[in-house]
Amino acid sequence: MGEVTSGVAGLVLAAGAGRRLGGRPKALLEFRGRPLLEHAVRTVRDGGCDPVHVVLGADRERVAAVADLSGCTVVANPDWPEGMGSSLRAGLASLPPDCPAVLVMLVDTPGVTAAAVARLLAAHRSGARLAAAAYGGRRGHPVLIGACHFAEAAAGARGDAGARALLAARAAELELVECGDVAAAGDVDTPEDWARWSAAEG
Repeated sequence: MGEVTSGVAGLVLAAGAGRRLGGRPKALLEFRGRPLLEHAVRTVRDGGCDPVHVVLGADRERVAAVADLSGCTVVANPDWPEGMGSSLRAGLASLPPDCPAVLVMLVDTPGVTAAAVARLLAAHRSGARLAAAAYGGRRGHPVLIGACHFAEAAAGARGDAGARALLAARAAELELVECGDVAAAGDVDTPEDWARWSAAEG
């Protein structure tokens, strides 16, 4: 769907253990007949990201064995229990030195579509160095971070905050890209969340 942009990487964060889901890694939840991780990878790739890096942590070997990650760079995050921030740091550190920007995709956001990814990449082509998908004007996922912000993003990535510190510090530079007409907000944290997504798909 998306035109492949000049080296903008897709970074899929999929290291969590899914504790609130009963200890099932979110990456392996079945979505449209395949692991949810494959959906996230396909979404960023179809939206125009290349290369695609995937950060794994909990049950890394099993996730890598079950999910088809062909063509992806798999990044191991041994510090995954510290929270999403450690995965963002590991992912940013794995990117090619000439990578102009990265689109950060969370594995547990099944409502994100390739069309939403493509809109963020279009914003980058138009000059945005920090952008986020918005739903009805409210910031959501995914987030695009230009290379000029990589170091600051990594420095602020602590606990489960991910890029939150960067987005707060650079709020005046953040471009919100409305995606509510082509994608859906929300993530999967609990069995109830997953039941709602599964019912919507059904």
